[in-house]
Amino acid sequence: MWQLYQFPLCPFSRKVRLLLGEKGVGYELVRESPWARRDEFLDMNPAGQTPVMVDTSRPGAPLIDSMAICEYFEETVDKAATINGTAANRAEIRRLVAWFDGPFYRDVTGPLLYERMEKRLASRASPDAKALREAMKAAIRHLDYVDYLLDHRNWLGGATMSLADLAAAAQISVTDYLGGIDWQSHEQTARWYRGLKSRPSFRPLLSERIEMLSPPAHYDDVDF
Repeated sequence: MWQLYQFPLCPFSRKVRLLLGEKGVGYELVRESPWARRDEFLDMNPAGQTPVMVDTSRPGAPLIDSMAICEYFEETVDKAATINGTAANRAEIRRLVAWFDGPFYRDVTGPLLYERMEKRLASRASPDAKALREAMKAAIRHLDYVDYLLDHRNWLGGATMSLADLAAAAQISVTDYLGGIDWQSHEQTARWYRGLKSRPSFRPLLSERIEMLSPPAHYDDVDF
């Protein structure tokens, strides 16, 4: 049985969970707070970051890093390929995954998580209003690019749904939970996101909450 070490608002864990859901891979969730720097978790992953996957039925090294985990299941489970097409298509999918995991997280999701969640849970500190404003401004800029992609493609990576869509939806869902998105000015992205939210793989994410932090009323509404 696979165990996935994660916390509810980890966007990288959400990307893995979406992929596992699409592929029909069973797993058990294990709650892990990386900021707690728990010794047992650091023994598994010295970087102290989620997600980490462990196969409890077989000895061996854990799977570490969301992209490495996704690539592992992409290579070992035939169902619902998420990195497909020509070499150029696959390169574009990987480019977009790297964009959401990198610049989008750095500019938007990461600052919101730190200010609105980690500060509250780890140190009971108040968020920095300026940092929140900058993250929300960055969200507008990044979603403008998502709108541009969807103006030219059926899905972010091309003609079919791919890991690029799952990576984007994972980051955007956390940002949305934290109140960081103005949907009124991004109808293209909102339409695409509604489609992702209605998929069975997405529904478990929408029901989860983190203590002392409630999402906006529209968060779990697939017809927002």
